[in-house]
Amino acid sequence: MRKLIVAIDGPVGSGKSTVARRVAELLGYTYLDSGAMYRAVALKAMRRGIPLDDAMRMDQLAKETRIDLVPTNSESSGAKAPGQESNAYAGAEAQTPYGTRVLLDGADVTAEIRTPGASQSASKIAVLAGVRRHLVAEQRRAGAAGGVVMEGRDIGTVVFPDADLKIYLDASVEVRAQRRLQEHMARGETISLEKMMEEVRQRDQRDKEREASPLVRAADALLVDNTAMDVEETARLIVMLAGEKQGSGASG
Repeated sequence: MRKLIVAIDGPVGSGKSTVARRVAELLGYTYLDSGAMYRAVALKAMRRGIPLDDAMRMDQLAKETRIDLVPTNSESSGAKAPGQESNAYAGAEAQTPYGTRVLLDGADVTAEIRTPGASQSASKIAVLAGVRRHLVAEQRRAGAAGGVVMEGRDIGTVVFPDADLKIYLDASVEVRAQRRLQEHMARGETISLEKMMEEVRQRDQRDKEREASPLVRAADALLVDNTAMDVEETARLIVMLAGEKQGSGASG
């Protein structure tokens, strides 16, 4: 049976990364972290002191940057057993064993790209058409053979418009802010819920209004609202939908 391309899009705090990892684990697919690629380029720019709004220099930087996404498992990562963290969104990016190591020009930057600074910087360079062009090409090559779960904000609309299964994952602003707050607290960082909610709203606006590949639900994407759902419930729902797609020949 042909393996599917599963595209999961959604706003910040919707749990895309955590859910996508679990879906990939349940399906036996490869998890491709598109956001990590933008974070890695942003990190490299910050290290070199390149202004994130310098479109020409950022275009060149992305062109000359090599990013490898290396699958990890419980044996290689030293993390907890698969599924042990599957019900919690907070801190799951760092703890989920079924994930990806990110190599920037050969160096492991998996932990460094998960800082708040790298996250905010990634959202800023994601609006640059040149950067997106280079990274989208890399993402397409990585997932062209199928058997992949990729998440982001334009996977079903731009990167894989012909994906077999498209999911638009969403949750209320309050819940998404709370999840982000828990992630910061898990790293020992202090921030108020009010400030986090404002950051989430600003990020939503920036993602939806950017000229290059704005965040939008694809016409054929299935909406999954996980406001009241944990990771395991969300992932198993998507796996069920994937099974239905395979059963129908992944058509339509």
